[in-house]
Amino acid sequence: MGATSYTIQNVVASASLFADVPLEKVATKLANTEYNPEQFPGLVLRLTSLGITALVFSSGKIVVTGVKSEDGVPSAVKDIQKELNKAGIKFTKKPEMKVENMVASGDIGLTLNLTDLAFNLPTAEYEPEQFPGLVYKVPGWHITFLLFSTGKIVCTGAKNEGEIKKAVADLRKMLVGMKKGKEEKEAGIKKTKEEKEASAKKAKEEK
Repeated sequence: MGATSYTIQNVVASASLFADVPLEKVATKLANTEYNPEQFPGLVLRLTSLGITALVFSSGKIVVTGVKSEDGVPSAVKDIQKELNKAGIKFTKKPEMKVENMVASGDIGLTLNLTDLAFNLPTAEYEPEQFPGLVYKVPGWHITFLLFSTGKIVCTGAKNEGEIKKAVADLRKMLVGMKKGKEEKEAGIKKTKEEKEASAKKAKEEK
């Protein structure tokens, strides 16, 4: 069994900037924007050099993606505000921020039999003809995993890194337990078979 590892790939956060944002004006002033109100009510603002994209709404609400850590959210929101400042938008209050979703990818350190897992995990979905991974929704929680036979995993739905850490640790513990239980069951079946064969051989010799 290998070690468990994971890396945060994306953080999605929402924020309120407490200022009205005239989207048409921003779209006119900033070249790094997309605004098609007939298709979507928000403006798309891209900070390509930082890998950050924001959906900006006229109410001052924004949704930011592309952040690589929970701690990086405040600076990402600040960068969005600086960009909007260039279009003449002023902010007088400190923004309120909330992490909505974190996505992490990693390795659970085990090879997995996805067919077995699909039968043994009630909240699992596995359609190998359509997708090579198994979808496992953690019961009673907002976290979902994609599991692959190689042991690679993707974790979504976490609100902070602590939740990712706990979810990954709990997943590995469960999978190790299931793997051990299966091995013990198979060993027991093999032992019973060998005992029956030995008993039959002995009975045959005694005749």
